Amino acid sequence: MTDPVSTWHRLAPSHVLLDGFHALKHAVRFEAQVPVAVTADRPAALALADELAPDVRDTLDALLTEVPATTYAALVPRPHPTAVAALAVRPAREAQLARLARLPRTAPVVVLDNPRNLGNAGATIRLAAGFGATGVVTTGTLDPWHPTVVRGGAGLHFATAVERLPVPELPAGPLFALDPEGEDLRGVELPDDALLAFGSERTGLSGALRARADHLLSLPMRPQVSSYNLATSVAMALYHWSSGSTGAP
Repeated sequence: MTDPVSTWHRLAPSHVLLDGFHALKHAVRFEAQVPVAVTADRPAALALADELAPDVRDTLDALLTEVPATTYAALVPRPHPTAVAALAVRPAREAQLARLARLPRTAPVVVLDNPRNLGNAGATIRLAAGFGATGVVTTGTLDPWHPTVVRGGAGLHFATAVERLPVPELPAGPLFALDPEGEDLRGVELPDDALLAFGSERTGLSGALRARADHLLSLPMRPQVSSYNLATSVAMALYHWSSGSTGAP
């Protein structure tokens, strides 16, 4: 039997950390390649699978190896309450870009323009996966596969296409950018092939993204409120799209 700790140390630099039971559950559901998975409490992890993920229980049973709690804690930056961790193969960039570029699309691509907050990026990817978005693209320096982003996304990076691109290389399609000066979102029908772009939490849309936009849209907001959280804004826009689309979940 292969030693999971040795395998972990060998693969960790090039693989995606799945931090916690729910991240592993989602990754397995969406067919991620998981070469190693460990837990400090195998019976508890499988009990969670029985309760919350019976569809992948057998797969998790085959994957999970129990290790001492101290060993588990040494493998991860911060131990998760479920005491489960795994490493997954990051999807090939070429395949992700092909998914994003494929037309016609049946669901929008979310564009995060120069995001700064890792947790917000993860929450947005989780939202996008839940709504069945084609993918999430970030511009700027933030790595959308950073471990903190993956943790915030609960393993749902594997349910949608996630990549980083410069603005000139964004996928084709009409680009609707959210901006306080835009037209009220409620009066606009968002097509399935739309790019839905959201500016940085602090500085808003970049000049390059604004120049690329076909439409500026605003979210409904009372005058005394200055802004919404990024993930909240994405949720509002995706819900508006889904309410008028036959392809939404």
